[in-house]
Amino acid sequence: GPAMIFRVVGLDPAPFLHLYGLSDADLARHGAKRYHVDESPGFPDRIEMRDAAVGETMLLVNYVHQPAKTPYYASHAIFVREGAKQPYSAVDEIPEVLARRIISLRGFDDAGMLLDADVADGAQIRTVIERLFANPAIAYIQAHNAKQGCYAGRIERFG
Repeated sequence: GPAMIFRVVGLDPAPFLHLYGLSDADLARHGAKRYHVDESPGFPDRIEMRDAAVGETMLLVNYVHQPAKTPYYASHAIFVREGAKQPYSAVDEIPEVLARRIISLRGFDDAGMLLDADVADGAQIRTVIERLFANPAIAYIQAHNAKQGCYAGRIERFG
């Protein structure tokens, strides 16, 4: 049949807006840290799903990427660009921030239980997404950077 159509989405900025512009001391009280981008790629923003440009500022925060009350409940460090307001959303497209990295793709069911997972880089990502979504029980896929383990994005069924 026709190839699987999917949508890749970045994080909602709402949980992070209160951190924008805080002093370093106030950020520390929230468990967050500001970075000044001095190389690109290297600071992947999880809202806009792009590598930040040199000169931008990033906030390293803890984020609960798997909130389901299952054994897979999990959080980890992520970067968000300070000031980012518009979450990434694109249909049938792999953003460069994913394509240039080795990505762990983890397929979950509606209850938040992990059913299948694989690792891919660049050109293989689409193939793995299609293979995971061939299982009708997989409701969504979470992408993580395979090396550092950071949450990288959500991939949903579309159409």
